[in-house]
Formats: sequence, C-alpha cells, structure tokens
Amino acid sequence: MLTALASALAARDPATAAHCTRVTLLAARVAVWMGWDDRRIRTLALGGPLHDLGKVMISETILRKRGPLEPDELAEIRKHPAAGARLIGPIWPAQEALPYVLYHHERWDGGGYPTGLSGTEIPEEARVLAVADAFDAMTSMRPYRRALPIAAAVDEVERCAGTQFDPDVAHAFLEAWSAGALEAAAAAS
Repeated sequence: MLTALASALAARDPATAAHCTRVTLLAARVAVWMGWDDRRIRTLALGGPLHDLGKVMISETILRKRGPLEPDELAEIRKHPAAGARLIGPIWPAQEALPYVLYHHERWDGGGYPTGLSGTEIPEEARVLAVADAFDAMTSMRPYRRALPIAAAVDEVERCAGTQFDPDVAHAFLEAWSAGALEAAAAAS
C-alpha cells in the first residue's frame, strides 16, 4: 500500500517524488550523523518518501503556479501535511511516521503549520525532515523561482537555526555537509 501511495505521487508529480527521495536520503544521513539507532533511522526513512503525500490532494493549478501564491492558495498548500497524515493514518507501518508527515512544516519558534508547535513539542524526526526538506526545496528549481546556489542554502540553514530550525539539528546538518556526508544525497534524483 505504501508503494502504491508513493507511486501515485510520482505519477502525479515526478518532481515532488524526486524531492521526497532526496529529503529522505538527506534526513537519514543527518540522523546517522546525530548517532540515531538503526530502528529510528528506518522509521524516519519511512516518513521521508511520504512527507509530501498530501500534495496529491492539492490542485495542480496551485502546485504549478509560476508566480506568488494568493493567501487562499497558500492556505490550501498548508493543508498538505494534515492531508498526508490522513492518507497514511490507517496504514500500518506508516502510522509510526505519521507525526513526521504531519509536523514537518512546524518551526522551532512556533511559527509553522499546521498546529504551531514549537521547540521540543515537535518530534525530533520531524525537525530533521524540516531541515532536509527546506534545504532541498531551496536548491531545487520550482515553478515560481530558480534554485539557490548550494552555498546560499547552507548559509540559510545556518541563519535559520533557532528560529525555523532546531539549532541542534541545523548544526548537525551543517557539520555533516562540511564533512561531505550529504553531497551525494543532495544530488540524488
């Protein structure tokens, strides 16, 4: 069933499916860098490919829009974590990854969505996915903007540590990047 859901996402939006693959690889390597055990990394790797699954419920017109989103369109986009959680909720073993899918757009400072969790209220796995997700989003072409250079995205992760991102996770990401442990994951397609 999980394979079918991932395939549905890939069929509808190959770019998002490739993004989910890169996010999964980046997040898993950051988790290894942070010293997580294998079981926890496997659960994180289960949530990675599904973290944007809720986008299958969003209008393609909104997803492919070339300009800035209107407030109502942004509100629709912000529904994708909850939609993804609803889609995977009844499916075992995806239930373990449900909080990571639901909370990957929460921010360390409480300014994220869908619920406005902050700090350690956000599951650590979702905090790792958040950094990996944002980094890949910044370094990938989008309909509405060009990809940022890698150096600019690395600087942005550093700048957002303690506001958007858990500072410990951001620091681990930056250390792993500096050591060359993430480059292959960032380049995966």
